[in-house]
Amino acid sequence: MPNNIAGRGLTDREMLQLCLELEKGRCRSITNTMLECTHKQLREIYEQCFDNASSNHYRLFEIMNDKGWYKTELASKEQIDKVQEFMQNNLHPDDQFKEL
Repeated sequence: MPNNIAGRGLTDREMLQLCLELEKGRCRSITNTMLECTHKQLREIYEQCFDNASSNHYRLFEIMNDKGWYKTELASKEQIDKVQEFMQNNLHPDDQFKEL
């Protein structure tokens, strides 16, 4: 893996990071388009595109993670419980409309 010194180009890590960011942006773009799509068959095409981009993104993440280039931290039981409680207490869309 060359260093990015003296015009040698991008390192493997930099190329993978760029690809990862591109796939992440692609997922966002497809999701936004899909959410606004009213044509059933077209929406299904966007769903397939999203599945493909999401799969690519995860594969890139796995490669980087295996090489130690994308470090993640395991959540503690307390952190998981806190997020789960927040989700249960704040993300019930039906509850927002009970008062209307």
